[in-house]
Amino acid sequence: MKILDAYDLTGSLRDAGELAGCSHHTVKRYVDRRAAAGELDRAAARPQLIDEYLPKVEEWVERSMGKVRADRAHEKLLVLGYTGSERTTRRAVAKVKQSYRAGHVRVHRPWVTEPGMWLQYDYGDGPVVDGVKTVLFVAWLAWSRFRVVIALRDKTMPSVFAALDQTFRRLGGVPTYVLTDNEKTVTVEHIAGIAVRNPQLVGFAAHYSVVVHTCVPADPASKGGTESSVKISKADLVPRDTNLLDEYGSFAELEAACEAFCQKVNTRAHRITKRPPVEMLAEERARLHPVPAVPHTVAFGTTRVVPANTPMVMFESGQYSVPHTLLGATVWVRTQGVGVEEQVIIVHVGDDGPLEVARHDRATPGTPRIDDDHFPPRPAGPLDRRPRATNPSEAEFLDLGEGAALWLVEAAAAGTPRMRVKMAEALALAKLFDPVEVDWALGHAAVHGRFAEADLSSILDHHHGRGARQPAAGEHRAGEERSLTQGTAAWARLGQHGTDHTTDEVAL
Repeated sequence: MKILDAYDLTGSLRDAGELAGCSHHTVKRYVDRRAAAGELDRAAARPQLIDEYLPKVEEWVERSMGKVRADRAHEKLLVLGYTGSERTTRRAVAKVKQSYRAGHVRVHRPWVTEPGMWLQYDYGDGPVVDGVKTVLFVAWLAWSRFRVVIALRDKTMPSVFAALDQTFRRLGGVPTYVLTDNEKTVTVEHIAGIAVRNPQLVGFAAHYSVVVHTCVPADPASKGGTESSVKISKADLVPRDTNLLDEYGSFAELEAACEAFCQKVNTRAHRITKRPPVEMLAEERARLHPVPAVPHTVAFGTTRVVPANTPMVMFESGQYSVPHTLLGATVWVRTQGVGVEEQVIIVHVGDDGPLEVARHDRATPGTPRIDDDHFPPRPAGPLDRRPRATNPSEAEFLDLGEGAALWLVEAAAAGTPRMRVKMAEALALAKLFDPVEVDWALGHAAVHGRFAEADLSSILDHHHGRGARQPAAGEHRAGEERSLTQGTAAWARLGQHGTDHTTDEVAL
């Protein structure tokens, strides 16, 4: 600036050089630069060895959609006869890539949403609990930025639809549109770029009066809100070195952590709206549609039909019991939890709505889970056969009582010969003795296995004689209070001083 000021003052190159203390050639260069309005600052274009190969480099960049590496391009150029350095190649490839991106850059326009219109949901890899990998279901309501995070054991249709139903109930309403990825639970296939919806999803959407849209495949930018929510959720809920989070001991702990995370992010001010999402949700709830009182049956699990004669259903190689009143009915089976806490839940939808009818621990193949309360009282089977008279003599014998029936069963099991003759003898004895005593004797004989010819009469004689004969004077009889066994009181005096040994010997 001093040089230019001296030149403006004197109008001479040499005089300006003397005043500024530099050569007049320097003065001329700065004066010419100012006169050219900066055109002289541009470096002069010099020909390079790679100039004739630039069309080929541009072709490679175009074919690779800007992903070709400079080192690979340099190797290809060497084959074509290029003799320049790899440094020149890298500069040329970088310049061509810059031009390619400038012509193919995707320009994002801010998405201004309306209340009650859009809900997005996606999945994230959850932590490992009890050796089983879990899934994080993340939903994001666009206008209020309200987030819902639910831990799932898998991404099957019952789990996803149950999570959506729970999300709608947490929000207090159903939005107009739901946007998600092209999972098999949503899109079966694409034909000519058009997504073919899963038929069960169509029924689910009709039940909740919601329209389900899917984004373009491999285009996460089309649902950036939920993608960001998944990233934040994984950063806070999945144990990593960055968050120093401990492993979860159970699936219930993971569910509690998801609840705490939702409480934290929904009650603090959002960086865009500067308002807590829970406050904005209270305003948006007026634009949401009512949630059906009864969830869609797909949310209850996989459909199973109870057999007509066995109240057991098969689910994932395991059998589970249901109440016998549901024979022939349709039930829905799903799982909840992971690891040791995993349970199988069975739901039946009746006239009064859905009702949980059974809950079992996980069964293994060949080891069914059975609840005895699900079955009626066990009927008499082939191993529990009770005597039933087929003629008058058998009826007369069985009329004696339970002892007679027991004798018949035990005697038959022991292979007793001439049973009918012995039954006739028992009837004859019943006319001589009290029938009650005969029935008692038959039961006694059955218990002790006495099925010989005279065993019944012997038992009766012994029992009747013992009950009739009174003990004689001086006769000792054993009972519950005393025994005929010789006592040991005399042994207590052995070794005592002054003891009469003769008496001791007699006592012995």
